[in-house]
Amino acid sequence: MAENTAAETAIEQNKMGVMPIGKLLISMGLPMVLSMLMQALYNIVDSLFISRVSEAALTAVSMAFPVQNFMIAAVSGMAVGVNSLLSRSLGEKNYDRANRAANAGIVLAFLMMLIFLVFGIFGAEPFFRLQTSDEAIISAGAAYTRICCILSFGCFGQIMFERLLQSTGQAHLSMISQITGAVLNIILDPIMIFGYFGFPRMEAAGAALATVIGQIVACCLGLFLNLKYNKTLTINLKKYRLDGKITWEIYRVGLPSIAMQSVGSIMNLAMNMILMGFTSTATAVFGVYFKLQSFAIMPVIGMNNATIPIIAYNYGARKKERILKTIKLAMISMQIFLTIITLVFLFFPGMLLQMFDASENMMAIGIPALRTMGLNFFICGICICSGAVFQALGNGVYSLIVSVMRQLVVLIPVAWLMSLTGQIELVWISFPLAELMSLIVSLFFLRRIFKQKLNNME
Repeated sequence: MAENTAAETAIEQNKMGVMPIGKLLISMGLPMVLSMLMQALYNIVDSLFISRVSEAALTAVSMAFPVQNFMIAAVSGMAVGVNSLLSRSLGEKNYDRANRAANAGIVLAFLMMLIFLVFGIFGAEPFFRLQTSDEAIISAGAAYTRICCILSFGCFGQIMFERLLQSTGQAHLSMISQITGAVLNIILDPIMIFGYFGFPRMEAAGAALATVIGQIVACCLGLFLNLKYNKTLTINLKKYRLDGKITWEIYRVGLPSIAMQSVGSIMNLAMNMILMGFTSTATAVFGVYFKLQSFAIMPVIGMNNATIPIIAYNYGARKKERILKTIKLAMISMQIFLTIITLVFLFFPGMLLQMFDASENMMAIGIPALRTMGLNFFICGICICSGAVFQALGNGVYSLIVSVMRQLVVLIPVAWLMSLTGQIELVWISFPLAELMSLIVSLFFLRRIFKQKLNNME
C-alpha cells in the first residue's frame, strides 16, 4: 500500500503531464540528445582510430556495422515497446503494470543477449567470408565482431536501464550513464588499439574491447541509478516475474521497431556486397558515411526518444492539445537541425573524410558520395518524427512498413540497378530517392493515424 502511495505521488507530479511542452521537450530532450551523441561516439571514435591502422582495418570495422546495428536494434526496439507500455500505464495511473513492463524489459534484454553470444562464438568469421575473400579484412573484422557479441551484455543492459530512466522523466540520469561509458571508451581506444602503457597492440580487437568495457561500466551505473533514484519504478525481478501478457504488449509495439531497425542491417550488408563489386575503398567510404550519419542523426534520435514517452503519457491521460503541440515542436526543431547537417555534407565533405585519414583514392570516391547521400538529412526529419508518433500511439507497424519500403523495396534494388552501369556515382543517388519515397508514405500514415486516434479524442 505504501509502495502504491509513493508511486502515485511520483506520477501525479510527473512533468510529462503538466509542464509546458516547449520546456518539457528541452528538459527531456537535451539530456537525451547529449547522451545519444555520446553513444554515437562508441562507433565513430573506433573508426577514427582504426583508420590510422590501415584502410583494410577501417573496411573491416565498417563491414561489422550490420551486426552491431542489429544488436542495438534488438534491444532498442524492444525498449520502445517497454517505454510505450510503461508511459501509457503511468498516464493511466496503472502502477503495477508499469512495474511489470520495466522488469520484463530487463529480463528480455538479457535473454536476447544470449543469441548474440552464440553468434559471436560461431558466426563472426563466416559472416565476413560471406562479404569478402580478403584475409586481412576477415581476420580484423571477425576479431572485432566476436568480442562485441560475446560481451554484449553490457550493451543490452546499458540501453535498457537508460530507457527506463528516460521513460520516467529522468533523462538527466541516463545521460550520466551514457557519458561515463563513452568517455571510458574514448580513453581506452588508443591505448588498446595501438598498445600504449604496456598494453599489447590489439588493433581492431582493441577497439572492440574498449567499446565493451565502456558499455559494461555504463550498464552497472545505469542499474545503480535506477535502484537509487528512480522512485517511479520498482526493480524487483522476483516480485515482478516475466508475464506472458506483458511480454506480448511489449513486443506488439517493439517487434515492428526491432524489425524496422534490423532492416538497416540487411541494407548495410547488401550495400557492402554491391560496393565490394567496385572496390573495397567504396565500402570504406560507405562505412565512413554511416558512422558520420549515426553521429549526425543522434541528436534527432535523442529528441525522438524524448517525444515518444511525452506523446504516450498524454495519450494515456487523454490530453490531445499537448500531443499535437509536442508533434509540432519536435518536427520543427528536427528539421532546422537536419537542414544544418545537410549543408555541412554539401559544402565540407573533404574535411569530413580527412578525419578518417582518407587516401587520395578514398577522397575521389568519397566527396561526391557524401554530397549525394547527405541530401537524405534534409528529407528525413518528418519521417523520423512520424515514426515516434506511430510508436507512441501503439502503431509501430507503420514505422516498419516505411522502413522496409525505403531500404529494401527502393534503396537496394535501385542501388543494384545503378551498379550495373559501372558508374559508382549513380549508386549513391539511390539514397535520396529512397528517402523521398519514405517521406510520402510517412505523411500518408501520419494523416491516417490522426484520423483514427487523435481527431476524435475528447
